[in-house]
Amino acid sequence: MAAFAKPSHLHAQRDHLLLPPSSTSANVKLITFTFSHNWHTLHPPLRKVEHVCVSNSATTSLSNDHNPDSDICKLCLLGNLDRAMSYLDSMHELRIPVEDDAYVALIRLCEWKRARKEGSRVYSYVSGAKTLLSLQLGNALLSMFVRFGNLVDAWYVFGRMEKRNLFSWNVLVGGYAKAGFFDEALDLYHRMLWVGERPDVYTFPCVLRTCGGMPNLKRGREIHLHVIRYGFESDVDVLNALITMYVKCGDVSSARLVFDTMPIRDRISWNAMISGYFENGECLEGLGLFGMMIEYPVDPDLMTMTSVITACELLGDERLGREIHGFALKMGFGRDPSVHNSLIQMYSSVGLIQEAETVFSRTERRDVVTWTAMISGYENCLMPQKALETYKLMEAEGIMPDEITIALALSACSCVCNLDMGTNLHVMAKQTRLISYPIVANTLIDMYAKCKCIDKALDVFHSTRDKSIVSWTSIILGLRINNRCFEALFYFRDMILRLKPNSVTLVCVLSACARIGALTCGKEIHAHALRAGVSLDGFMPNAILDMYVRCGRMGYAWKQFFSVDHDVSAWNILLTGYAERGKGALASEIFQRMVESNVYPDEITFISILRACSRSGMVPEGLEYFNSMKYKYSITPNLKHYACVVDLLGRSGKLNEAYEFIQKMPMKPDPAVWGALLNACRIHHDVELGEHAAENIFKDDTTSVGYYILLSNLYADNGKWDKVAEVRKMMRQNGLIVDPGCSWVEVKGTVHAFLSDDNFHPQIVEINALLERFYEKMKEAGVRGPESSDMNIMEASKADIFCGHSERLAIVFGLINSGPGVPIWVTKNLYMCKNCHNIVKFISREVRREISVRDAEQFHHFKGGICSCMDEGYRS
Repeated sequence: MAAFAKPSHLHAQRDHLLLPPSSTSANVKLITFTFSHNWHTLHPPLRKVEHVCVSNSATTSLSNDHNPDSDICKLCLLGNLDRAMSYLDSMHELRIPVEDDAYVALIRLCEWKRARKEGSRVYSYVSGAKTLLSLQLGNALLSMFVRFGNLVDAWYVFGRMEKRNLFSWNVLVGGYAKAGFFDEALDLYHRMLWVGERPDVYTFPCVLRTCGGMPNLKRGREIHLHVIRYGFESDVDVLNALITMYVKCGDVSSARLVFDTMPIRDRISWNAMISGYFENGECLEGLGLFGMMIEYPVDPDLMTMTSVITACELLGDERLGREIHGFALKMGFGRDPSVHNSLIQMYSSVGLIQEAETVFSRTERRDVVTWTAMISGYENCLMPQKALETYKLMEAEGIMPDEITIALALSACSCVCNLDMGTNLHVMAKQTRLISYPIVANTLIDMYAKCKCIDKALDVFHSTRDKSIVSWTSIILGLRINNRCFEALFYFRDMILRLKPNSVTLVCVLSACARIGALTCGKEIHAHALRAGVSLDGFMPNAILDMYVRCGRMGYAWKQFFSVDHDVSAWNILLTGYAERGKGALASEIFQRMVESNVYPDEITFISILRACSRSGMVPEGLEYFNSMKYKYSITPNLKHYACVVDLLGRSGKLNEAYEFIQKMPMKPDPAVWGALLNACRIHHDVELGEHAAENIFKDDTTSVGYYILLSNLYADNGKWDKVAEVRKMMRQNGLIVDPGCSWVEVKGTVHAFLSDDNFHPQIVEINALLERFYEKMKEAGVRGPESSDMNIMEASKADIFCGHSERLAIVFGLINSGPGVPIWVTKNLYMCKNCHNIVKFISREVRREISVRDAEQFHHFKGGICSCMDEGYRS
């Protein structure tokens, strides 16, 4: 311990003591100071200059009859920094020694005025004139540099001080703690103890806040022992800091023990304990202590009221929130903006948006926080359009948004797909440099992705310097919802080289795997979730289940289903899987098991079971389920349920009944309801009723490509090629483009993608050759193939556009690269045309393999020349 002597002997061992705190995170240079005992002989003091007269901007004379140091001090007392600096510059030019008192006065004035440039200039003069710094001068420089956040120069000053007192250590410890370098701050605190400096009431609050900021309960308890050892267990400020440390570290019981044993409590003590309960989710205990505070009696302050209002928000207690609002008015906080901001947030969180609007309208001084709270309230209440209108009003009043406001407005833009306003917000974020905030960049990525501008989202992502897990998750999800799942998987593999994914990221990637049928990749993510211990977090269990169902592996799906607690969402996923396969009887059985398991069905449950009945032709059962929604389960049918019933009736050929059902609906039918009727008309070739349905669709929706495809298919299946041309012309006029056909097939654990007319695949020659052999065999067997003479040119063109035939390439690739008897699983982004359906049926019979194709509408499982859909929708 010889290296840590008392401060009076420090400069004899300065090279041992002044290594900076042990961490590289502080960006502080590692410096060792070694000084000679004969430094006075190396740097002799400057000789006094007598009878010197200098003219400067202030016409000041410096002579032996005039004390410039005194003048500098006087100017500093008057706050005249410019003239004081002029004096200092003149003395420096004439090599007149400056006393420490003058330097100290200047440094304190620079600190007070936040004059960084002038403070650095003073320090440069001090450094040139002095090798070691006196206690007074060193402390002044330390205080200034710490206030400026310049820890590098503060550390240099600390190392050059002849002596240090407790103030020196406290300032430096506080500086490191304030900058977030908690390990370094604690290291300095321990060094202070090693050199024999006794902590005081200023030391402990700073060090305890450091332990809470880390948070590190073990080291906090150690400091608690020091508090007792040095006799500060009765000091209210120290004990308040102890309470704060414990609640920040999550040990509320220890914090309450300190609180209960305090000999004297002030309002800060009560606030620290009450807010500590709220921060740790123990709102009821915090509210109980708030009641004790009022009875004590201790009058609450602004911090108390905002904390209690926030607790009402967390509890979602509308009645209590109103009572606290009344109490705040009674205590005289009715006009305080921070209370209004908390009330707006509280009311909107419990769905009382009108009350929030009332508070907002009564706020006299609306700052950016007030406007942001109102915008956030509309967001919480699913009113994005109102949020954008409020943002525009804020702009009109000249209030500059902050990063939270911009992020909320961008989120609202993504909800209503307002690309124009989102782009304007992007420009503003660039101009105000708010785009450097991660929350703004991440929300921009999300906005562009949901507005179908994924390339712009990628530009924002790549221009973001510090990419967090949220940034990566946003771009992966964006690629997924823009049907670029292949790229989403590549970005995920790139991300895991840099960051550890969380459960939200894994859910997004599992969704991408499900979309393209990437079973092996999905299994790997499932295994990763198990290893990382997040397989049961949030939506993860259901995301894994959904992946197996969408990949067609119902065996794996049932194992996953029974391995976890299954909620209504898990049952719905199974029902949806069987609905896509047209397994109505199995879906009905699952529904019954779900009810018997005391799981209450919801709206999505009935959508799934109605779809299953529709695909299986179970009309009476489907109508019974629909009627039971309201009378047995008290669920009011919405437009999606009505669309399912129209589909149920229409697919079974009861077109007139379906149309009458629409006419009797208690609400206005939307395009989805009429679209279900249009699809039924396509299946059963009713052009007149189909045109009527399309007419009603295009009154409300002219941008959805799917409805144009249905109408075009209706005309094409009935030979009305002039009408097909008209539909395509309408699509061109509306700027609508059909996504290119793409199919994915997984072979030996690797997913391969094939686009329509893909001529760039390395095995394309081999694939086309095998396809041609299949076509020849179909012709020999008398089966209608792609070159059938009775196939109209317009029909072939329609199939090329709305199908793309990419599944043929994927299936043949799978046959070439897999062993005999291995099933082929293909996923496709468009629907499967009649021609492809016939070809795949023939191939399955010819090669004696099971082939599964999941298109945009349903699963097709081919075996021995028969499809599981029983050719529904493909009959002429």
